[in-house]
Amino acid sequence: MLQMGVIRPSESAWASPVVLVPKPDGEIRFCVDYRKLNAVTRPDNYPMPCTDELLEKLGRAQFISTLDLTKGYWQVPLDESAKERSAFITHLGLYEFNVLPFGLRNAPATFQRLVDGLLAGLGEYAVAYLDDVAIFSDSWADHLEHLQKVLERIREAGLTVKAKKCQIGLNRVTYLGHQVGQGTISPLQAKVDAIQKWPVPKSKKQVQSFLGLAGYYRRFVPHYSQIAAPLTDLTKKKQPNAVQWTGKCQKAFNKLKATLMSDPVLRAPDFDKPFLVTTDASERGVGAVLMQKGPDQEFHPVVFLSKKPSERESNWSVTEKEFYAIVYALEKLRPYVWGRRFHLQTNHAALKWLHTVKETNKKLLRWSLALQDFDFDIQHISGASNKVADALSRESFPESTG
Repeated sequence: MLQMGVIRPSESAWASPVVLVPKPDGEIRFCVDYRKLNAVTRPDNYPMPCTDELLEKLGRAQFISTLDLTKGYWQVPLDESAKERSAFITHLGLYEFNVLPFGLRNAPATFQRLVDGLLAGLGEYAVAYLDDVAIFSDSWADHLEHLQKVLERIREAGLTVKAKKCQIGLNRVTYLGHQVGQGTISPLQAKVDAIQKWPVPKSKKQVQSFLGLAGYYRRFVPHYSQIAAPLTDLTKKKQPNAVQWTGKCQKAFNKLKATLMSDPVLRAPDFDKPFLVTTDASERGVGAVLMQKGPDQEFHPVVFLSKKPSERESNWSVTEKEFYAIVYALEKLRPYVWGRRFHLQTNHAALKWLHTVKETNKKLLRWSLALQDFDFDIQHISGASNKVADALSRESFPESTG
């Protein structure tokens, strides 16, 4: 970073600690724990784009390209007064950033302002959500021209893109958690995978787990009691623990699964309204659901998520499992919640101090730093109020979903 001019030696009165965080691709992310600085930082309320509008523009296009700006924040210079506040401590001394570091409270708003200025006047065929730039056109000739203009703007601004994360000249692309192009907009399959892959219950406890999820939304399911009757009968005291699965049970199981994947239960996201994320973890895995209030003022699911634990993950403590459920959920739900204030619910009381994790547990500290870019408040709820995420975390799905 010194050789690249990203940082310089510092004599600042400010100082934040450093943590190295492993990335999914095997690389190491250099993170600075800016939680103390963020707590006294005045928020920048620059508006984030309306995701619905971006998707609608792309959805109508016949040709689409997406560009990912490499280490986007590092392409934004800091003014002198801000540099001293970015100072961090290492075993080699004190340094400060010359460019915008990751983890600062106002980094998303600052970067969105940059890309909006970069694409000013090109709104008819180019949009951006933070570092994800999309170019869309109705004809191939137009698309080549539009792509060239955007790339020229990027070059003139001295910015760079990460080639391996770009999608060039496609009919349909993945953008902000959706598949878009050629007149269609569809959610990624992860939205319903956790329900589609729910295995046939083999024990009374597994039946109860599924009914816990379906029952939470019973007010949206006409004749719920009659449909679920063959399954609820399996949970009676006189029934054996190993359930006798019949054709009626399978029919009820299929119908309830189909209902959970359709309106009015599953709703399209409204990016003008706040989201609620609930998470849970168990010995079987982690589960999460993104929810939002509908016109009926009831919470409806937008995305279901679940994941089986690895052998290493299954040996973690309860607190580590619950914390990981939050990290996993927010990374998967990034297109929905990044850059927006949202609510996070967990039934693990200890995680109310998630924003103040100390260095006694390195794993929890790394995870806490990974969540610095998200803006949320934490609410503790009882297990009984967290039936959806709880049910998703307690089933052994055929493979990791979401």
